[in-house]
Amino acid sequence: MRTEDPSGGGGHDLRHHGDAEVRGDGSTLVDLAVNVRADTPPAWLRERIAGSLGSLAAYPDGRDARAAVAERHGLPAERVLLTAGAAEAFVLLARALKVRRPVVVHPQFTEPEAALRDAGHTVDRVLLREEDGFRLDPAAVPEDADLVVIGNPTNPTSVLHPAGAVAALARPGRVLVVDEAFMDAVPGEREALAGRTDVPGLVVLRSLTKTWGLAGLRIGYVLASPETVEELERAQPLWPVSTPALAAARACVEPRALAEAGHAAHRIAADRAHLVAGLASFAGQGVRVVEPAEGPFLLVRMPGAAGVRRRLRDLGYAVRRGDTFPGLGEQWLRLAVRDRGTVDGFLEALSVALAGPVRRPSPAQPPGSVG
Repeated sequence: MRTEDPSGGGGHDLRHHGDAEVRGDGSTLVDLAVNVRADTPPAWLRERIAGSLGSLAAYPDGRDARAAVAERHGLPAERVLLTAGAAEAFVLLARALKVRRPVVVHPQFTEPEAALRDAGHTVDRVLLREEDGFRLDPAAVPEDADLVVIGNPTNPTSVLHPAGAVAALARPGRVLVVDEAFMDAVPGEREALAGRTDVPGLVVLRSLTKTWGLAGLRIGYVLASPETVEELERAQPLWPVSTPALAAARACVEPRALAEAGHAAHRIAADRAHLVAGLASFAGQGVRVVEPAEGPFLLVRMPGAAGVRRRLRDLGYAVRRGDTFPGLGEQWLRLAVRDRGTVDGFLEALSVALAGPVRRPSPAQPPGSVG
């Protein structure tokens, strides 16, 4: 690991996200770029959201949703703050907390650092190394850091850090922010810190947009001490979470939904293993997967990845470039885990893309067909 103190983004586009890979030239692309579960939201959740539309004339009241989230994690309601997705939480933390030396552990989701920089902070980086498997060494984080941000499992590496190693980052006077947006995609949510009250300064962020396909609705939440929740809440605008999003929050933490998410996590693990096995057939061409992977995505290194990504797009597949993540370069791609049929088609396209330039399919040729 090494620490950087860049004055700017360090040449990385911190605002680039996977949805940019599936927009642009009007092509219909098979999406392996966005880390949202493909078969969501389910019909029962759409019905719950639609049922809330009759209440739109009233201002949103988040008390019931807040209590439901608190119950899901075994916490009092004053330890919960509902937000318009996890991204809003990063902005609130950057604007509300008075910190002197924030540190972000990379490679990881870039929005926390972007929010800190927008709020006027100078951000230090701890860069995890490929040769260490992108795994955390708590000793690498500077002792005087008073805000530390880490993802678990980490986007884009898919590394699941031991809960003990993450908790070891806590210090008196330090805020420890753990982004658990993808934790419910891990069977049993092992290594989760959500619900813990014994870790000083702990702030856990959760998102309901990934597992439930609600990126367009914007719903997430913060779990933290009552004092921190109050600080963040003062920085929020009035009524920050809409009535349909509150309905979704209540629905997604009910026992039925938690059971469905648990089943989905096991299915994702099986589909991920299928993708890893398929990628192993390209090892002779320099393709390497970061393992063990525990999230609903993989980080993959391959020669000429930028060209491969463009050729995959010509073949009808969108994948996420990796060079916008600090600590990674142009040889990296992130692949979202999809069902076996989609993965098999992708692997066929990857074989063609690795071989060199391809002819762009005609408009009549179906997306994903390699001809």
